[in-house]
Amino acid sequence: MRRTTFALAAASFLLAQPAAAEVVASSDAGFVTRAAVTVKVDPAAAWLALVAPNLWWNGEHTYSGDPANLYIDAQATGCFCEKLPLTKDAPSGARPGSIEHMHVIYAAPARVLRMSGGLGPLQSEAAEGTLTITLKPADGGTRILWEYVVGGYMRQKPAELAPLVDKVLLEQLTRLAAKLGTAEGEPQPAGDDKQ
Repeated sequence: MRRTTFALAAASFLLAQPAAAEVVASSDAGFVTRAAVTVKVDPAAAWLALVAPNLWWNGEHTYSGDPANLYIDAQATGCFCEKLPLTKDAPSGARPGSIEHMHVIYAAPARVLRMSGGLGPLQSEAAEGTLTITLKPADGGTRILWEYVVGGYMRQKPAELAPLVDKVLLEQLTRLAAKLGTAEGEPQPAGDDKQ
């Protein structure tokens, strides 16, 4: 995914959706985004959907253009990866490609999924990101909190990139919540929730 494609898609999403997540910190060194939603299912069911991004991730935010190529191997050293099907002009005998969007560093089923890596345009930068997704029982279901902490050298200013990353992640959380059914409306800023 090219930086331009990512920026245009994020900009169009900005126009189409109300702000519901937030950039909670930003500096020349990096940024932090945070969003949460309560869904109508228990943590075990929320976990099963979370680790199946092929069922809810927007294909516009993939390299292959098809979310069916996404998967999460939810165990330490596993990955949030994408299969790249062979193109028509691929040499005979070539193997399909793949992309590691993030690698799993902590997996506690129905509780916490923590992955490390640069999503979208961050992958080509000397930046590192850590996405922590927590699932906690809540009235009416499960509260899902996403917090993405990014730091390192980026050619684009973090303050400019942070709102775009925030909106794209919010879109994915919104799609996951739609798959599961929200108990409290749309995803909302997570306030002081921290993990």
